[in-house]
Amino acid sequence: MTQIPILSGIYTDGGPDFRTSYVVNLIPVPKANGISEGFLRPADGLITNGTGPGTDRGGINWRGVCYRVMGSKLVTVGPTGTITILGDVGNDGELVTLDYDFDLLGIASNNNLFFWNPATSTLSQNTDPDLGPVLDMVWVDGYWMTTDGEFLVVTDLGNPLAVNPLKYGSSEADPDPVVALLKVRNEVYALNRHTIEVFDNVGGDLFPFQRIEGAQIEKGVIGTHGCCVYLDNIAFLGSGFNEAPGIYIGANSQTQKISTQEIDMLLLDYAEAQLASVKLESRNDKSHEHLYVHLPDKTLVYDAAASQDLGQPVWFILTSSLVGFSQYRARNLVWCYDKWLVGDPASNNVGYMTQDISSHYGVKVRWEFATTILYNEGRGAIITNLELVGLTGSAAFGLDPTINTSYSTDGQTWSQQKFIKAGKQGQRAKRLVWFQQGWMRNWRIQRFQGNSDAHIAFARLEAQIEGLAF
Repeated sequence: MTQIPILSGIYTDGGPDFRTSYVVNLIPVPKANGISEGFLRPADGLITNGTGPGTDRGGINWRGVCYRVMGSKLVTVGPTGTITILGDVGNDGELVTLDYDFDLLGIASNNNLFFWNPATSTLSQNTDPDLGPVLDMVWVDGYWMTTDGEFLVVTDLGNPLAVNPLKYGSSEADPDPVVALLKVRNEVYALNRHTIEVFDNVGGDLFPFQRIEGAQIEKGVIGTHGCCVYLDNIAFLGSGFNEAPGIYIGANSQTQKISTQEIDMLLLDYAEAQLASVKLESRNDKSHEHLYVHLPDKTLVYDAAASQDLGQPVWFILTSSLVGFSQYRARNLVWCYDKWLVGDPASNNVGYMTQDISSHYGVKVRWEFATTILYNEGRGAIITNLELVGLTGSAAFGLDPTINTSYSTDGQTWSQQKFIKAGKQGQRAKRLVWFQQGWMRNWRIQRFQGNSDAHIAFARLEAQIEGLAF
C-alpha cells in the first residue's frame, strides 16, 4: 500500500502552471497519531442563537460582555444570544472599529467617534469640528487617536470629546494616505497605503507622539480593516510601491511574507477596490494560531503554529457554499462567555462556533481535498483500491451520508464521481474504501468531496497500486 499526502493537493490552470489545491472547510492539524503525522478535521460549524437590528459590523469583548454594532445600533449580546440595543452610531455600510479605555468603549462608525459609558448608560459623540472624519481609531496612553487619511489626531488627555488642532500629527515618510491605525506593545502603527510608520508617546505640549526612526516598514495596507494584531505583530494585506498584493507579517522594520504563490494568485482575482473591503482577524484557539482573510467569496486561513510544525506554509479555505464558493458567514470573532461568538455578514443573526457539527446555521456546506500527483515515472499504473483512514461515526442521528472521489489526468477536468457510504452515527469502525479505481497512463490527481452531513476527520489516504511497464 502507498500512502498519499492529503494536507494539500495540486491542480492546473488554463496556462502551463501547477497550482496548489488547499483543503476546503477542513482544518489541517499537525499531530502524530500513529497513523500519520497530521490529519484533517472538519472546520467549525456555525449555530444561530440571536437576531439583531442589522447586519453585524464589528464586535469586542469588554469587561466580560460582548458588544457589537449591528446596522446602525450599538448592542450587547448576552450569553444566550439576547440582543440589547444601547444607542445609534450611524451606518455607512462599512465595518467599524471598537476599542476601550478604563471607563469608555470607543466606536469609530460612519466617519464619527462615539463613546459608550456603562456607568451612566449613555452614548456620546465627539462633535468637535477639529476632529474631522474618523477613518480609524485606537486608544493609547490616555489618548484616543484617530485618522482622517491625512492626519493623526488625538483627543485631549482626560477629555475624549475635545480636540486641539495644534496637536495634529502626520505620517510623512511617504506621501501615501493613512489607511489604518493599530497598537502593539503600546506603540501606534500608522498603516499607510505603501508604508507603515511606528509612533511612541514622548509627551510634550503639541502632538505627543514621535516617529520611531528606523522602525518604518516599506510596505502598506490596502484597506482599513485589512490588518490586525497577530502573534504580537502586525499582519496585513497589502504591498509596497509598484508591487502586487500579498499577505505579510511586519515588525521592527522587517516583513515576512506568509502568502504563498497560490495565495498571491488568488488575490489577483480581485480588483484593488474589492481588496480594500477585506477584513483580517486572528484567532488563537486549541494550539492553532489562525489568521482569517475574509475575501468577498471565500475566507483564506493561515495557521502559524501548523506551519512551524510542518515546515511549510499551512493554508486552508472556508466557504458557506454547498457548490463552488460563496461568502464565509462568520465575521468579527469575539471570545466571550467561553465560546467564539460570530456575526453573520449575510443576515441580522448572531451565533457561535462549535466543533460538534460542521453545517452553517443549519445549512449544509461542502468539504473537499485533493492529493498531490500520483506518478509512476511515466510507466502508468492500475489503481486497485483507495482507502481513507479516519474517524467515522459522528454523523447526526438518522443521517446516512455519502462521500465521493473523482480523478483528473490533466488537473482541470475530472472523472465521474464514485460514491460510498460514510457511516451512520456510531459506526466508528466504518472503512472508507473505493475498489477498482481504473488505471492511469501517465499521472493522476485524486479528489475527495462530501458535505457537512459526513462529519469525519481524515488521517491518511492509502492506495493499492500495481505498476505497468509500457
